[in-house]
Amino acid sequence: MFRFFNASFPSRTVFLGVSEALLVMLAFVGAMLARLGTNDALVMLNYEQGFLKVVVVSGIFVLSMYYFDLYDSNVLSNRREVLTRVIQVLGTVSILMAVLYYVYPSLQLGRGIFVIGFCFVALLLLCWRRLFLFVNTLPSLAERAVIFGDGPLADLLAVELESRPELGLRVVAQVSEEVNKDRSLSTISGAPNTDLAQWVKTQRVNRIIVAMNDRRGRLPVEDLLSLKSRGVMIQDGPQVYEAITGKVPLESLRPGWLLFSDGFHVSKRLLLYSRVFSCFVAAVGILLSLPLIPFVVIAIKLTSPGPILYWQKRVGRDGRTFLCCKFRSMRVDAEANTGATWAVENDPRVTSVGRLLRSARLDEIPQLWLVLKGDMNLIGPRPERPEFVERFIGKIPFYHLRHTIRPGITGWAQVRYKYGNSDDDAREKLKYDLFYIKNTSPGLDLLILFHSIKIVLLGRGAQ
Repeated sequence: MFRFFNASFPSRTVFLGVSEALLVMLAFVGAMLARLGTNDALVMLNYEQGFLKVVVVSGIFVLSMYYFDLYDSNVLSNRREVLTRVIQVLGTVSILMAVLYYVYPSLQLGRGIFVIGFCFVALLLLCWRRLFLFVNTLPSLAERAVIFGDGPLADLLAVELESRPELGLRVVAQVSEEVNKDRSLSTISGAPNTDLAQWVKTQRVNRIIVAMNDRRGRLPVEDLLSLKSRGVMIQDGPQVYEAITGKVPLESLRPGWLLFSDGFHVSKRLLLYSRVFSCFVAAVGILLSLPLIPFVVIAIKLTSPGPILYWQKRVGRDGRTFLCCKFRSMRVDAEANTGATWAVENDPRVTSVGRLLRSARLDEIPQLWLVLKGDMNLIGPRPERPEFVERFIGKIPFYHLRHTIRPGITGWAQVRYKYGNSDDDAREKLKYDLFYIKNTSPGLDLLILFHSIKIVLLGRGAQ
């Protein structure tokens, strides 16, 4: 795994992104050579900002591929989806480059070079993706891993590793927690009882992941230490789960782990940074949105009776309630008969203008004022209503920990998970919120902001 901005990314996915950026650059350099010849191409690269022009095109290509989820684990192994999205990327890049060349004519590569390079890119990307998919799924190129444990966390890890070949790990066995005194082992996968060290050698195991519910008296510590000294990687299950999923495993969470693990410590310096960063972005956001506000206000007034703003109690830092406001997107009597309830897909309570506001996230512009006021930060767990919080605290362990920091307009759970409208969704989103609290940093905030821009531009997750 490659750790960047306090979040982990599969090394193979990072390699794919870097290699494709280089392939795009190579394609356009090749286009220069094909169009201009060797001498003129070298002149353009060295004296006419040719290299800068190629880098700009390459960056736009990779950014577009990221925005179309071509590095997402659910898309990587789907050939038809990859083909469809690569075609979408090519169309998007054409439009973006036309706009860029209109605004900055000095960055133009030339029509002939661009057309040839575009064809080269399409051919190279499709061939390279096909080769990567083939290599990525080869079991012989994956590390052989064993999971110690048969509880919920161990099962989740096994499913996650099995479904994501880009992680480069293949689970060859899952060892039961019932380890006998003579250091023999039994595996769920059906391997016979044998000596642990000998079995690991025979199976060519590279990594052992310990995901046992109770390790006291059951974990063969001496054997694992011996294996570690021989080059076998020994990893803690919760840490592996956190790295590959971007969330904290509630299934195996213990107060002791929260107390002694790295993270969950927000320094005064980090709190100061968070406030300064949030206030700066909020102030810029308010200034940029000022021209839009009159149109939003007029649209709301003309399409539905009632106030412009909608005020609602939410739970903030340390469990204190505050009034959260948005531009009203629902009917005034939306909860007159139901009380507090979640929004659902195609919610009939949402007005026609409200649906557009929610899709573009324009309804959340007033929350920027709450950031300046101090009730919220730009990034953090989304504030919930008191009625829901009271129920969640009684049903979901460690739910109160999400109130140890200020809530945010956007957050790690918002960019990594769908819109939640059930207790199970609240539990799943808490895993992401705890990951953010544990790993909060300026870099992670920038990463979340980058993801949030993608979600807003593509209109995802709104209901």
